[in-house]
Amino acid sequence: MSGSPGGASRAERWAGDGLWVTFEGGDGVGKSTQVALLEEWLAAGGRTVVRTREPGGTPVGELIRDIVLHHRGHIAPRAEALLYAADRAHHVAEFVVPALERGEVVLQDRYLDSSVAYQGAGRVLDAEQVRGLSLWAAGGILPNLTVLLDLDPAVARARIDGDDRPFDRLEAEREEFHVRVREAFLGLAAAEPDRFLVLDASLPPERLAELVRARVESEIAALG
Repeated sequence: MSGSPGGASRAERWAGDGLWVTFEGGDGVGKSTQVALLEEWLAAGGRTVVRTREPGGTPVGELIRDIVLHHRGHIAPRAEALLYAADRAHHVAEFVVPALERGEVVLQDRYLDSSVAYQGAGRVLDAEQVRGLSLWAAGGILPNLTVLLDLDPAVARARIDGDDRPFDRLEAEREEFHVRVREAFLGLAAAEPDRFLVLDASLPPERLAELVRARVESEIAALG
């Protein structure tokens, strides 16, 4: 699988051993909670599960994460997109693919859909170029399943405010930024309905977890 940065890139869902599930959505939608609940359920069923995130997931990725989320000065939008792509290239090659090849379940907080939504729509870059760059960086592979937790940005912001912690660079953006991000996520899900499971993140966490588990069960069954 190959492609050129900024150009058309082939995209294929992971078809080997293991199961790869990513979680997407705006800040404050509850991704971490759902990842943790799914991990607990899968582990109780005897599955080997690894959790990871983007940016991050490796020592190199954590350094990049600190730059893109906590750098106090301005970062040019294209530079930001390239930093995320660099993290993704290293993360997929050094962590995600090896885990999948061992037959493990990879639960990942954010993947390339976040770059399309945040840098493409949020930063008003060319979304197709951002997607092409990300696919090239990751070798063209997509997860088996992407869970999109959808929530009104105003409600999500209220949740973040309640956490009583400093905002990172993206959380601190204005409401119109987060509205564009949400619309972009929903557009991505509409374009790939077989890969995405879109859920109303205002539902109780346990109900969301039930819906996620039901879909994951079907994905596991499909793997045989």
